[in-house]
Amino acid sequence: MRGSCIILLFLLGTGISVFSQEILYKAGLHNFFDNNEFAGCPVGDSQTMAGVHFVPQIGLEWNTKHRIFVGIDAMHEYGSDKIIGYYNPIAYYEFDNKPFRFYMGAFPRKMALDKYPLFFFQDSILNYRPTMTGLFWEYYSTKGDYINIWLDWTSRQTLTKRETFFMGWSGRYNRNIFYGQHLGYMFHFAGVMDPDEHTPVHDNGRLWTALGLDLSSKTSLDELDINAGWAIGLEQNREADDGWHSPQGLLSQIRVEYRGLGLFNTYYKGGAQGEFYDEFGSQLYWNDRLYRATRYDRLDGYIYFLKTDVVNLKFIFSLHFVSPGMFTEQQLYATFDLDNLKNKKTSKKYQYLWDNWFK
Repeated sequence: MRGSCIILLFLLGTGISVFSQEILYKAGLHNFFDNNEFAGCPVGDSQTMAGVHFVPQIGLEWNTKHRIFVGIDAMHEYGSDKIIGYYNPIAYYEFDNKPFRFYMGAFPRKMALDKYPLFFFQDSILNYRPTMTGLFWEYYSTKGDYINIWLDWTSRQTLTKRETFFMGWSGRYNRNIFYGQHLGYMFHFAGVMDPDEHTPVHDNGRLWTALGLDLSSKTSLDELDINAGWAIGLEQNREADDGWHSPQGLLSQIRVEYRGLGLFNTYYKGGAQGEFYDEFGSQLYWNDRLYRATRYDRLDGYIYFLKTDVVNLKFIFSLHFVSPGMFTEQQLYATFDLDNLKNKKTSKKYQYLWDNWFK
């Protein structure tokens, strides 16, 4: 796989003199630190995750609508004796001609699925599964309306690996300060090839339909957003007699942000998610495991020490309220993303937290 990436980069580089199209580049350096203090929590474990991603890409653009990129996402875990602990090739085609965009290949996950809450994907997915392999199509408008469908093939079946993939969709419609949104996916979880012991196919789905108010433009706050809706889990063992399990409940979110300081609260009350978690764990469930509780509240307080189009330095302190008590989490992200896309307006003015409050 490494050899293929090197060959692609070489061919792209040697073709510069042949093609008259614009040469593009992207350079990313993403540091993360995530410390969970969940001792005594029945649905969570204490752990610390930390590392740095190096994400170089080079590409071609022609006719302002079509682009191809090749590169790699290489991750080093803090404290590891391995220079590269995980790596994922990047190679994709991108079409962007408003109001449509389309990606196909192996591309960064945050390009497509950044709107999904932790009910669908836990935050460590971006750290350890940063790329998705498949396709993404979206219709979008200047008002923030969108509708999309996507496929992420997460594992090809072999003698040792299961066949797994996601099929997903989401959409949002805005009307003045009001909006409605729907997000969903279905995860297919099959067995390995020629197994010694037969494993039934499992399906794991998530749905959330919500109504919200975006009051950011009506106040002096940078952001004020409130929403609430009904969340449903759909789970089945295809060979069992008990059919679909459908735990469901209320899921609401509130976000308040002002001059680099913010609060974000998520509340869930309903059926416990993860019918087969004890058997398959995170292989089958990619969402935050704390949703196995019937009542769960998470309050994030966050600070952007530095926030620009290129550099972001963000600290998050989280309180998790789940029976039998309260648990804490600390996260620190320092990211650098630079590219020369013509539609990217890179700001040279750095916005520091102290500038917001003391100038």
